[in-house]
Amino acid sequence: MTLFHFGNCLALAYFPYFITYKCSGLSEYNASWRCVQAGATYLFVQLCKEFMKATVDLADLLGLHLVMSWNAGKGEYKIMVAAMGWSTAELVMSRCIPLWVGARGIEFDWRYIQMSFDSNISLSFRLPVTVLLGVCVYKAFLMELFVHMFLLGSWTALLVKGVLTGAISLCSLFLFVTLVHSN
Repeated sequence: MTLFHFGNCLALAYFPYFITYKCSGLSEYNASWRCVQAGATYLFVQLCKEFMKATVDLADLLGLHLVMSWNAGKGEYKIMVAAMGWSTAELVMSRCIPLWVGARGIEFDWRYIQMSFDSNISLSFRLPVTVLLGVCVYKAFLMELFVHMFLLGSWTALLVKGVLTGAISLCSLFLFVTLVHSN
């Protein structure tokens, strides 16, 4: 029974990563080595954070930016490689040993099912973070594309840019205030 519980937890934690890799088209680009490189960058960034005793996620964003800038190819390819490699390395490094040791235990514990679901949430979190980082990096290009697509004048483009920046700022402020008051 414990082997069955371990198998369930392992499949619940790791199978969504495999499905995401296969269904996103990364397997068509033969991107497994790029994902391994993104995972190695994750390990390097985590070691640097441990040595510097910095718990700020700015190093994670810098590492994701480096992974996206090192990869050649289309924008969505860069984003998917960075997100998949980063979150898979996070999964292996933070949840593999606890699942191996704990889920094979004598009695059933919901903690390992929760840990498996948490790994899926982490995967679904890393992708939007990477997309937002890519949008911030390519903001000038996206803005120029928007201006040419809708034939906006310079003042209208400036107004749209200001409104967009204000909306993103207000959303960030709302999330920050919510997080601060929830703790």
